[in-house]
Amino acid sequence: MIRGETVVVERPTEVGRNSRNEPRFEWTPEDVDNVLVFPGPLADVPDAARPAGVRVEWSLYWPKTYTKSLAGCRVRIRGGEPVTIIGDPHEYVQAPTRWNRPSEAGRTDG
Repeated sequence: MIRGETVVVERPTEVGRNSRNEPRFEWTPEDVDNVLVFPGPLADVPDAARPAGVRVEWSLYWPKTYTKSLAGCRVRIRGGEPVTIIGDPHEYVQAPTRWNRPSEAGRTDG
C-alpha cells in the first residue's frame, strides 16, 4: 500500500507594514499527513516555460482529504528549508487514488 509522508505547510498572515509600506508576514505552520513527495518537476518543461527565476525542487500530490487552498503558501519537506508552492493546485475530480491535487514546489532565484 502506498503511504505519503507528513509535510509542514506554512501559511502567511500579514502582521503589519514596514517603513516602506511593504507587508510583513508571520508564517503559521500546519502538519499535513499522507502527502506523496517526489524530487523534481512533474514533467519535462523547458526553463523558458517557467516563471522567471523559479526552480522546481519537489513534486507533491495532496490527499483528497486536504481541501484547503495552498495559494501563497510554502512547505517544509523532510525538515528542509521552506520552498514556495507554485500556484494553487486544482483537484482531479475523477482521480482513482487517494491523491487528487498535484503541485510543484521550489524556490525563486533572482
